[in-house]
Amino acid sequence: QVQLVESGGKLVQAGGSLNLSCVASGGSITRYTMGWFRQAPGKEREIGAAIFWSGAATYYAESVKGRFTISRDNAKNTVYLQMDNLKPDDTAVYFCGTSLRWGRWSVTDFGSWGQGTQVTVSS
Repeated sequence: QVQLVESGGKLVQAGGSLNLSCVASGGSITRYTMGWFRQAPGKEREIGAAIFWSGAATYYAESVKGRFTISRDNAKNTVYLQMDNLKPDDTAVYFCGTSLRWGRWSVTDFGSWGQGTQVTVSS
């Protein structure tokens, strides 16, 4: 089972941008759907974006569609999340996870969670 480490989170102003990275070790992510989830204080973890193992398909939650872009580099065992036009409601801990399925976006469909990276957007 792969181990995931997220990074890139920090404090930014509304309207700003961030690029998060998720680096895998202990195995290849090639066969996995990769997802970025987020968990705001007092709320459940929810899907933000996901990418098919080959990169041929992506999924975005309505709340981030048009502002976030997920990508992956299988050769580097890394998944990215480019976040633009950030809003205070994007404030959360961001996690990446693996799934052997496509089309199912529940937390229980993903695993190998990292420790997360904190994104804080000030108004």
